[in-house]
Amino acid sequence: MSYNKTSMEKLFNSAQKLGITLNQEQLDKFHIFFQELIEWNKRFNLTHITEYEEVISKHFLDSLSIIAAGQLKDTDRVIDVGTGGGFPGLPLLIAYPHFKLVLLEATAKKVIFLKHITQVLGLSVQEIITDRAETVAHQPEYREQFDIVLSRAVAELPAAVELTLPFCKIGGVFIASKKGDITQEVSLSLKGIDILGGKLREIKPVTLKELPDQRQLVIIDKIKSTPVQYPRRPGMPEKKPIK
Repeated sequence: MSYNKTSMEKLFNSAQKLGITLNQEQLDKFHIFFQELIEWNKRFNLTHITEYEEVISKHFLDSLSIIAAGQLKDTDRVIDVGTGGGFPGLPLLIAYPHFKLVLLEATAKKVIFLKHITQVLGLSVQEIITDRAETVAHQPEYREQFDIVLSRAVAELPAAVELTLPFCKIGGVFIASKKGDITQEVSLSLKGIDILGGKLREIKPVTLKELPDQRQLVIIDKIKSTPVQYPRRPGMPEKKPIK
């Protein structure tokens, strides 16, 4: 398969620093993912990041960096809330094809792409849901059912915790991928984390030179049930975060 060998070597080498060894089949899937993302982006505006090198680092590698929070297990049930073009869930599934992944995305055109790309790549996704997190999190089959809840660029942390922690089972974990100075963001989220049944475990820096934008993982343990009234109706977590 013809692709930018240098970029794929960078992905391979950077992934190894995270403890992930990608084989040729997996590298090929990342290349196909790139091609399809760029082609579909012409119609659906899936991402503003379109250069090969940037997609490799800012989408693929950034998604894989979540593994720094701890290894995924084959038995883990994972939901990617507000996955957009499939990030971080699908790159993680390429690298770890046996965990149980659910993708949640409110924008219908993005879901069309998600269904297409998972089929093209032969990825076994448990379910792709078209709806808002505020609605789905109240449904019994999803509420407090997941070992790991992922979020990347969905909302600032005070709102994101309300959109995600209701999905997380007690003993599970919510991992938010963030960049830049998030000191105030974290501070403003602490009350909400407590009310929603979480406990901040750590803010883990992602120390890869290929990701220079002060990348961090906010890791929150779920220690008690989320009160039944949360999340509030669609739009409220972002308009009036718990503070």
